[in-house]
Amino acid sequence: MGPYDTRNMELHEKQGVAYLTFPAFSAVPFVRHAFSTRVGGVSRGEFSSMNLSFHRGDPDETVLTNYHRFCDAAGFSFDSLVASAQDHHTEIRRVTKRECGIGIWRPRDQESVDGLLTDEPGVTLVTYYADCVPLYFLDPVHRAIGLAHAGWRGTVAGMGIKMVEAMAHKFGSRPEELLAAIGPSIGPCCYEVDQPVADAFAARTDWQPESFLRDCGNGKYMLNLWEANRRALLRAGLLEAHISVAELCTQCHADWLFSHRASGGKRGGMAAFLALKEDAECRS
Repeated sequence: MGPYDTRNMELHEKQGVAYLTFPAFSAVPFVRHAFSTRVGGVSRGEFSSMNLSFHRGDPDETVLTNYHRFCDAAGFSFDSLVASAQDHHTEIRRVTKRECGIGIWRPRDQESVDGLLTDEPGVTLVTYYADCVPLYFLDPVHRAIGLAHAGWRGTVAGMGIKMVEAMAHKFGSRPEELLAAIGPSIGPCCYEVDQPVADAFAARTDWQPESFLRDCGNGKYMLNLWEANRRALLRAGLLEAHISVAELCTQCHADWLFSHRASGGKRGGMAAFLALKEDAECRS
């Protein structure tokens, strides 16, 4: 495994599988989390090698093998996985052990689910990425978690805010007690957008769009999705010290992270994983 620049995350390698974690989440003993890389799977060609996305042309049996390899390395139970059904909206679903397997080894039973949350130990939330922003949420007081996918549409629609509100409604979470993490995605160094996208973000005046939107002229702008999501979380009431930002650009690091833009769409996908440990795991 190469000397990768992981910025504000920690890189782990086990059984040839490389994955990333946030120190602030790793410090909480009853939570397990990870973000996958391209390293350690069995997929070939444009999917090389740890592709965790179905329906992109990689055989399902290969993707499932990758899931088994990843779970074995990162410490998740394959049987505990439940996946989103993302389409760049802000629908959020509460899941329990009854939903385990959905989107992985059981068929999807809902469409348009870009956020998952639970307060049940032994349920691993899974969402997919290849430039969009992973958002991790942890309520250490009420022992609840949430995981959300935010592309530019989800970001400007306030996916982070909606997750905070959903956790408050479902679990009694207080924003100032939540921990959040903004995972690897396309960075402000690489994410050029056009006027309509810029206008949508400029309208979010309460987020201070001048802090994450830079005019390059000719109707082109550089957009910082990390900062846009961070500003949204601050507006939702999270404390600045409780927000971790990976600052890791997928396009800049397309040799070991999947990037839709860098590959022209010919790529596999990474996944974010988040789970509350069962009591036996916490004691081990």
